[in-house]
Amino acid sequence: MRSILALMSQPQLFSRPKAAAVEQAQLFELRRTSFDTPELRGLEFIEVEAKTVLNHVPGNRLPFRWTINPYRGCSHACVYCFARASHTFLGMNPGRDFETRIVVKVNVGEVLRAQLARKSWKGEHVAMGTNTDPYQAAEGRYRLMPGILRALSDFRNPFSILTKGTMILRDLPLLVEASRVAEVHTSLSIGTVDEDAWRATEPGTPAPRKRLEAVRQLNQAGIPCGVLMAPILPGITDDLQLLRRTASAAVEAGATHVYPILLHLRPGVKEEFLGWLNREYPGMAHRYQALYRDRAYAPRFAQEELTKKMSAILADLPAPRPTEARFARRSTVRDPQTAPASPEQLPLV
Repeated sequence: MRSILALMSQPQLFSRPKAAAVEQAQLFELRRTSFDTPELRGLEFIEVEAKTVLNHVPGNRLPFRWTINPYRGCSHACVYCFARASHTFLGMNPGRDFETRIVVKVNVGEVLRAQLARKSWKGEHVAMGTNTDPYQAAEGRYRLMPGILRALSDFRNPFSILTKGTMILRDLPLLVEASRVAEVHTSLSIGTVDEDAWRATEPGTPAPRKRLEAVRQLNQAGIPCGVLMAPILPGITDDLQLLRRTASAAVEAGATHVYPILLHLRPGVKEEFLGWLNREYPGMAHRYQALYRDRAYAPRFAQEELTKKMSAILADLPAPRPTEARFARRSTVRDPQTAPASPEQLPLV
């Protein structure tokens, strides 16, 4: 094995900058491989062993302090994905490399068990899907999530999952089992139900209607699942009637919450996205350059406009039924004092 520190000179999105070298040195490359199957064709997998898999989130801006990312890079190939920039920390580009060269932490389940068993671990909420998607195509081959879910369940550790992948339904029995001993929350990211916009922006993801069906099945099985309408793309998916169709479909599917998030474009991702925009929606280029010229987040007026639209839409729809009103807590976590008070809304940041 060889450390891939030489290829990694920057921190993850959620790492402390000064801890970059330490974190990256804890990944050791085993091999590079590919598989000649329709769903994995064209992808290269860089299998690594990790010394640690629980990532600490600094600050208090997010509703969780710990994350697990079994993969780096993502074959979902969402054109706007903020995690694209993290691939440059590995010496790869945020464009095609991010979509096709996937780092796989093959020992994630084993290492997670060791970390959860430490006396210093307080049983805090763990979020998954906050960087790259744990239910992307690679998961069908490597099956890392069952080991992660079993470890969290065995230690009665609360967790949440954010995904675009309907493969989460494969693990529904494990989620139900875990929910008997710990708080479990899920969210499906569904930015729009417009199929043309979906195909153009998220070419490697399941169709929105399939994700909505996953929302329905998760909730019917007793696993709280909401919908993040994320990201909303100005001029592409922010039409009032389209927003209404998407929100209505989410509520009809039984979502515990419907939470819209406007597109943000960080350095590295912005350049990739604007290049795509010039090819696919050339008439929109000037609008986006004005909105995001010197910032990652859209200006306040754009965010307030989206808030106004969504407030009017949701006011006309049956209110999503909150998690607490629908799913009784079935047991206690190892340390309930450390569980987040309201983990069901996970911003896609």
